[in-house]
Amino acid sequence: MPPSITLNSIVMKKMLPYIHVLHDQYSAKLGTKERKGIMQKKTNTIRDIIVVGFALFSMFFGAGNVIFPPYLGMEAGPQWLAGFSAYFIADIGLALLGVFALLRVGSSEAVTRRVGKVPSEILMCAIILCIGPMVAIPRTSATTFEMAIAPHLSGVSPVLFSVLFFAVILALCIKESAVVDIVGKILTPLLLLGLFAIIVKGIITPLGDIAALPQIANAAVTGIKAGYQTMDALAALPFGIIVLQSVASKGYDSGRKQFRVVSGAAVLAGILLLAVYMGLAYLGATVSAQYTGAIGRAQLIMAIVEALMGKVGMILFGVVVGLACVTTAIALTSSAAAYFAELCRGKVSYKVFVIAICVFSAVVSNLGLDRIVAVAAPVLDVIYPPTLVLIFISLLMPRVPDRISRGAVIGALLTSVLCTLTAHGVRIPFVASLPLYDLGLSWLLPAAVFGLAASLLPGHSRTHEERVFQRPNEEH
Repeated sequence: MPPSITLNSIVMKKMLPYIHVLHDQYSAKLGTKERKGIMQKKTNTIRDIIVVGFALFSMFFGAGNVIFPPYLGMEAGPQWLAGFSAYFIADIGLALLGVFALLRVGSSEAVTRRVGKVPSEILMCAIILCIGPMVAIPRTSATTFEMAIAPHLSGVSPVLFSVLFFAVILALCIKESAVVDIVGKILTPLLLLGLFAIIVKGIITPLGDIAALPQIANAAVTGIKAGYQTMDALAALPFGIIVLQSVASKGYDSGRKQFRVVSGAAVLAGILLLAVYMGLAYLGATVSAQYTGAIGRAQLIMAIVEALMGKVGMILFGVVVGLACVTTAIALTSSAAAYFAELCRGKVSYKVFVIAICVFSAVVSNLGLDRIVAVAAPVLDVIYPPTLVLIFISLLMPRVPDRISRGAVIGALLTSVLCTLTAHGVRIPFVASLPLYDLGLSWLLPAAVFGLAASLLPGHSRTHEERVFQRPNEEH
């Protein structure tokens, strides 16, 4: 069985319990009298939309993403709204498009296999590495240290902390302890309540006037790159499968019914994320005259929290974010280990991969939060465009021949590589002249041109209808 196929079941097995935890929690809060009717035809659609919406919010939000909007707001200053708009589109906008693309074609494999089996597996490996041990998992440890430990315990060694952090992750991933579920029951509402309390207070009593001039040359480009750093569009492929399977388990057995629930949940999650991220970006803008890029991302948000809520609020916020980081790290570590174990066809066990991921992530986490973000930037700049091309094609043109998809992906990939090299000092004269270069979207036109050129090539190429995965039980 191809690894890209098994990813669906792997991610589902490892992360579906988190949705069930949220389902129990929010069903109770909504006053549901009978839960046994979930699998029956008369399912409470509104309730399930809310439950899945909160679950989707918690998956996309992630603990590490809280650091980006305030920093962007600080850098953009008077242009904070423009920068935030670009950020939101590049982050949640693209992530939700990824979810809708999965709804359209039915599986992550149907999205990525358009470029062929081997390229698809390479792309999925790159995505899993980015949302796993290369970036996202080390970032959870670095975020916890800089937000929950360093501000209060200055003598603690970051190396020692990373060892202890990943020792806990290792133990919980291997034993699959119920502690994660117990903690998960209270983390999302606590984090939401804390964030909204901070945002409301910051709006009522701003920390300062917004600076007259921005600290960056292009707020929109900076916002797009910050959106890439969240990796939510990449995570949409495995996360979307979790949501689809969860909705199916609630008794929605047709494509149309699933679309109704998932689309409603996606809109709800998008609204919650919009409110939280916009509020945090505004808070960053209110201190744009007080701080510069010399301050770290974690240090900035902790300074804002301390100014608004005091030392006690700062401590509580750090603890909640730290616990959220732990649960995020557990989910990502177990999912990545299971994927790579399946990729190796059982030649290397799940436990060995868990150990390897924890050790590697502990080493990377000691780079520090801002260095992890800086190192990840060029990798994400290369991976994002071809992934987005596949998402766009799956969403808008699911029946397009595979050769066109491959051509468009090649065009986007080549352009993203050239643009990344240019951004890091390699002179390639024509790159800066590409349309939309200033907005960080120069790959769009080459993707379209290469896709069109591929359509003119002779030969038969499979379409979506000829693939293994189809939309299940589609209503007519």
